[in-house]
Amino acid sequence: MTRTINVLFLAAEADPFIKVGGLGDVSGALPRELRALSNDEIKLDVRLVLPHHPAVKAENLRPLELFSISRGETEVGVEAFETDLDGMPVYLIGGEPIRANGSVYSLDASKDADKYVFFSMAAMELPKHINWQPDVVHANDWHTALSLYINLANRWEAGAKHVAGVLTLHNMPFMGSDVSAILASYGVKLAQTDLPEWARVLPLPLGLWASDAIVAVSPGYAGEVLTEEFGCGLNEFMVLRRETLSGVLNGIDTVSFDPATDKALSVNYNIHTLKRRAENKELLQEKLGLARNPNIPLLGIISRMDVQKGVDLAFTALKNMKRIDFQAVILGTGDPKLEEAAQALQTLFPDKIKAELRFDAAFARQIYAGADMILMPSRYEPCGLAQMIAMRYGCVPVVRAVGGLKDTVIPNETGFIFEKAHHMSLVSAIKAAMKILPNREKWETLQRNGMARDFSWEASARKYLNLYRALVK
Repeated sequence: MTRTINVLFLAAEADPFIKVGGLGDVSGALPRELRALSNDEIKLDVRLVLPHHPAVKAENLRPLELFSISRGETEVGVEAFETDLDGMPVYLIGGEPIRANGSVYSLDASKDADKYVFFSMAAMELPKHINWQPDVVHANDWHTALSLYINLANRWEAGAKHVAGVLTLHNMPFMGSDVSAILASYGVKLAQTDLPEWARVLPLPLGLWASDAIVAVSPGYAGEVLTEEFGCGLNEFMVLRRETLSGVLNGIDTVSFDPATDKALSVNYNIHTLKRRAENKELLQEKLGLARNPNIPLLGIISRMDVQKGVDLAFTALKNMKRIDFQAVILGTGDPKLEEAAQALQTLFPDKIKAELRFDAAFARQIYAGADMILMPSRYEPCGLAQMIAMRYGCVPVVRAVGGLKDTVIPNETGFIFEKAHHMSLVSAIKAAMKILPNREKWETLQRNGMARDFSWEASARKYLNLYRALVK
């Protein structure tokens, strides 16, 4: 007899409906990969729920029955729509609190508080209106973490079904803002928790406290959040929850990110035709207005302009390499000060460094396929996707030993790792890579080792399946 596990998967964004960052990749891929694991023994009925942001792109939306949520003496209307993605049911939840806030995320988390509390409340009411009961509610980051707190509050009610709660932790520092007054307006009381006092009113800590299982997006990050350096004040609480904490590495879409078929590339290649990759380097140099020279090391930085990503360390490192023959391309947007610093680098080294301050997915692929190395000197990196994509394209990563970077890059086998968050540590790692680069046989071994790694979603999905099975037992 086939056992069915129903999973309500909640996220603030998911590709292809709306994507802002890495969470969009995860939420677009993981639920589908989970459903694909269904077999004669077990069926995974995973259903994705998203806010109906004004910028959402969705076709064939079917309106569901309108319902409302009590907020004091008023009723807040919920507009729910259903569509599908490769056969997976997808629900979009709308209403005035979501319409009133146009963006997916605001720089000030307090501006998003009302929207995401409303979304979490509505998402937990949705199953009643689609005649479907979840066994597991799977939330992601602070935006949907409150669904687990609300789920636990529902569980406390007499006769309520036990629905397990899973919270995937993508980024500990982003915890949301004080939601105590908003929850009170919906009639949801704050429990006495063993969280630090300052954290008892924040969405992410409340979700962590209410969850049955916490999953960090890499084994390395699961260990780091237990420490004072990376625990953001919750490290002692996380130590108490150690038995329910695990780390599951995110995957990448290996069908889309495939240098053998990628339409963004001028020259396609694979692990067996790696020598063809050199043509992409020359075409990239030409596109950037740099000297076409296969022997000059070409470094790539594809990143959000953020201090977390350590791009300031990379910029200082490049300045300190002025006597070294190299080229570099910087692609990304973000902090205006860091954008200015990137532009200043190009002005200082016009024949060496090019700064492309924009989001450009196709050009990023051309950098992965043409640069010799990708630099990722992150101050912290829960998982990281760029290093996995880079390896798939034969671009050797130079990364700091944090989080998912140290979990995915094997020192001197698939890439280069440095420990200290200091620009000279990065310079030393780049020099170590440059020392090997002229030896084409050794360098191609590094490239092939990286290209041979399996970063597909299937392995990650199987770990989540095992977790679900343990929880519903």
